[in-house]
Parts: sequence; C-alpha cells; structure tokens
Amino acid sequence: MADSEGNRRVVQGQWDAFNRGDVTSAAEFFAEDTRNHGRVVGRAGVLAVLRDIQTTFPDVHFAPLEWVADGESVSVRGTFSGTHRGVGRLPVNGGMLVGVQATGRRFEVQHIYMFQVRGGKIVEHFANRDDLGMMQQLGLLPTPVPPPDSMKARSQKGAGPLLNR
Repeated sequence: MADSEGNRRVVQGQWDAFNRGDVTSAAEFFAEDTRNHGRVVGRAGVLAVLRDIQTTFPDVHFAPLEWVADGESVSVRGTFSGTHRGVGRLPVNGGMLVGVQATGRRFEVQHIYMFQVRGGKIVEHFANRDDLGMMQQLGLLPTPVPPPDSMKARSQKGAGPLLNR
C-alpha cells in the first residue's frame, strides 16, 4: 500500500522548490517518463513548462489551501498568483499567453492539481486552472458585466430569473 503522507510530502517538496524559484529542483520531483494530462512529456518537458511559467511570471507563487492524499493520489487546491512581466513561448496557461507582451498586471486565481506519485516521484499530473479569470485580471479579456436591472425586470414580469425563456 502506498504511503499517502509520504506522497503528499513529495508534491509539497515540488511546490516548495517552485515557490523558491528553483524550477530545476521542482522538476526533479517528476519521473523521467512523467505524464501530463495523459500524455508523456517527461521530466524535460515539465522543466521547459516550469521555466516558461517563471519567465512569464517571475514572482509566480502557489499557496496550497487544501490537501487530499489517498495512496498514490495527491490533490491540492490553492491560489496561484504572479505578475505578468515576460512573454510566454510555450502553450501553457491555456495557450493564451504565447507571444503576448507583458501587461505588468498581477493576478490571483484558484487552481486544483492532481498528481499520482509512485516510488517517490510524480508520474502523472492533471490540473484544473482558472485561465479565464487570470486573463481577465491581466486585462487581456473583458470581464462580463450583466445589463443593469435585467434580472429585476424579469422578476417583475413573473418569470424566474432563468425560466420561461
């Protein structure tokens, strides 16, 4: 049976190195043949992505809020933040920042990361990120604003907010 707490510490060690800006050490927590969203990218691929993130957001930081570890599976929800000071070259962050000039704006969004750890190395990684929220905070996408009094007017007509269209 896998050591849940030991596997959580492996993932925590990766985030600690990442937050120190030591992406080379952070990548060492990944297996040589690690997978990202089911696709083999290897440790070298992970390192390339981490370097690109660090170039795009030199002050990047992940602050864990909640951990769940069960055997080989480790999940962590937290806040991901940084200031857009560089130009992304790889299709990370939803691929929306490739070639985009730095805005100098700061963002903070929630991310959920899921890892599989085996033999003291991360062998699989999945992420659920708020790329839309990040792009809005960076001023690269508009933040939708509901029309004034639209919900109030519908309610006064007797229709529920989203019913009877």
